Parts: sequence; structure tokens; C-alpha cells
Amino acid sequence: MKTLRKTGTVGAVALATLLGMSATAVAGAVSSNHPSANVTLSAHAAKKTITCYKAKATKKVTAAKPKCPAGWSTKKPVVVKTDAFNATYSGTISLLWSASDVKATSVTGHGSGADFGLTNVTGTGASVASSTTDPINGTGVLSGAGGTLKVKLATGSSATAVGSAAPTTVTVSGTATILSGTGKFAGATGTLKVTGSFSIQSTTAGSSEHDGFSATLKGNVKVK
Repeated sequence: MKTLRKTGTVGAVALATLLGMSATAVAGAVSSNHPSANVTLSAHAAKKTITCYKAKATKKVTAAKPKCPAGWSTKKPVVVKTDAFNATYSGTISLLWSASDVKATSVTGHGSGADFGLTNVTGTGASVASSTTDPINGTGVLSGAGGTLKVKLATGSSATAVGSAAPTTVTVSGTATILSGTGKFAGATGTLKVTGSFSIQSTTAGSSEHDGFSATLKGNVKVK
């Protein structure tokens, strides 16, 4: 009798399967009619698809438990866009002289047709002013409707007086490093070559003046 019961259960499952019943329906019927048989049927596990990335390549993997191959990841790589930057600004620089240095307390300019829509520049700077050519340092912000870029003059940037005494023209050359950005320039990096000039009227300690300046910035800007 035990043998017949087991054989009958298996036969019922086989017959129902041939008749087109699903595995779930078969299991339900067997469980209902033969609760003591304890028959377990497994349906096909659901499959899912994931996308894997490696540098610029992508591939899709489909499986019940999909995994990316070695060297691939489900994390999409950050795309960095590099654009050439070339803009010229002009405006006013305010200078304050002391016995040992000169400070650019304010730099304010505008660039018509400046790249990236960064049409304005502001900043500050300083120099030891001990000889005809001296190192300079400073920070600035390029701004426009799309956001801002904060830049800093790198080591090696300098200012050179054309004449040996004031009044004279001072030329500037160096490199500006992009420190940060906002808006569409968030996460920006890069370097910009800086060339420019401004005029000085006096080098007397304690004197201050407001002079015209112009500056050109060229280089590459990388934005994520």
C-alpha cells in the first residue's frame, strides 16, 4: 500500500504536467489530495539583468543572481569633459603700497565674449616688490550665469616692471590653478596660463591707487 501511495502521487504529478498544469498548480493539487506526501516542486528562479562597466565599455549580464565579470563593476564611471578655455578680462586693480610689499586689495573686471559664460572676474593678490621682477600670489573668482570657478596663482607666477621707476607698466605672467567650482562647474579642475598688465603711478609706502588692468587666461577646464 505504501508503495502504491508513493507511485500514485508521482504519477499524478507526471500526468498533470503532461496536461499542461503549472508546477504551482500541481504542487497545490498534490498537497491538497495527499498532505502526507510532502512533495516539494521548484519553479524556475526569476532572472534579472544588470549593466556592467569597464572604462568606456559596457555589457549586460542576465542570470538569477547576476554578477559582473572580474574587472567590471556595476558602478557607472564618472565622465570627465575637457574643454579649452580662452578669455580676456579688463577692469580696475586697487593697490596699497607699504615699505616691504604691495597688495592688490581689489581686482574687478569684465570679459566680453569670455568662454563658458564666465564674464566677470574678482580677486586679490600681493607681491614683495623688492626688485624689477618679483613673485606674486593671489586668488580670484571667475563668475557668470552658469556658476563660478575659483582660481589661485601657482608658485612661479611673477610681475615685472617695464621701467625702473614709477609711473610704469607692470606685466604679469604665470599659471592659475582651478581650486573649485559651483553650478555647472562643480568639481572642475585644470590649469590656466595667465598673462596681463597694469599700470602703477607710485611706489611710495602708504600710498594707494586705482589703475586699469587687462588679463588673458588660457588653458583646459575639466568638468565631471
